[in-house]
Amino acid sequence: MEKILPWFFLKSVPGIGNHIFKRLIDHFSSPDLVLKASHEELLRVKGITHRLVSAIKQHKLPDRVKTDLDVAIQKGYRIVTMADSQYPSLLLQIPDPPPFLYVYGSIGNSTRCIAVVGSRNATNYGINTTMRLCSDLASRKITVVSGMAIGIDTAAHKGTLRGKGKTIAVLGSGFNRIYPAQNMKLFHNIAENGAVITEFPLDTEPEARNFPIRNRIISGICLGTVIVEATKKSGSLITARLAAEQNREVFAVPGSIRSFKSTGTHTLIKQGAKLVEHAQDIIEELSPAINGYVGQDNADNNKTEEKTVSLSSDESIVFDALGPYQIHIDDLIRKTSMGSGKLSSILLKLELKGIVQQSPGKYFAVSPE
Repeated sequence: MEKILPWFFLKSVPGIGNHIFKRLIDHFSSPDLVLKASHEELLRVKGITHRLVSAIKQHKLPDRVKTDLDVAIQKGYRIVTMADSQYPSLLLQIPDPPPFLYVYGSIGNSTRCIAVVGSRNATNYGINTTMRLCSDLASRKITVVSGMAIGIDTAAHKGTLRGKGKTIAVLGSGFNRIYPAQNMKLFHNIAENGAVITEFPLDTEPEARNFPIRNRIISGICLGTVIVEATKKSGSLITARLAAEQNREVFAVPGSIRSFKSTGTHTLIKQGAKLVEHAQDIIEELSPAINGYVGQDNADNNKTEEKTVSLSSDESIVFDALGPYQIHIDDLIRKTSMGSGKLSSILLKLELKGIVQQSPGKYFAVSPE
């Protein structure tokens, strides 16, 4: 704890944000040396004023800060500072990296990370596409990073876990305020197969202003960011913008031209984002950075495995009327000109064959697998 305390002390000085903190560490190499430096030495750092030097010299560590550190250690969370070998190397390259991270689990080798984020109010197509994509990335030993929000983020984490891979969740709150609460089990599952990280103190609430702040970590820790289903005003586009500003690659998964939930991703593609259909699209674009880490035995994993299923003529009619987006049974009745009883029977058979899935409200879509 004694080695970590100076980091907390310096971060709690009023007026020292992440930009200034990084400049101080770049100049002095450690918080201890910053605190021992003279007025004249401190003033040589860009952005340091006489007032800020006085604040550093007169500062006293708030009790709440030490309490937060004590509780974090008691609960088994780790504090990873910018000087720690476990600190993500790519994150150090952004202008305002967090001085330290609260870590639940193990970050490990974080040089092969891809962010996958998108709509909280995702469609069946978006969820299924995300899970398949992230499962494929996991099979290539790529770490998937997301924000553990409902919708696409949750699908990204679950898809990675299903693919026996490693995933990292970046929170916009403290570990004592998991958001959304329904993802508490996922919070622990991720920590067992990767890490949950945050720069916020334990009791920090999931306030709206925190999420754009955490988004720079999601993009900053990764070689590239994939956007799945985003409207033109989606918060995911903030992550895409940050990725571009950090000189990282931006990818987008196309959706239906009739779906407003993909208008943001289509705009990104028009602006030059790489269109993604398979994991291999990402691998090929980033091959110089990850070459040698991805096994050749996975080179053809991007090809969708088609199921060989025998269908009757009526089953084929119903199956052809379906697609990746959900459709209500009433619309299927109109499209197929079948009675509700007959159609329901056929849909049940298709579900049992594993090629159609039903969602609440009598909505149906082609199964992702």
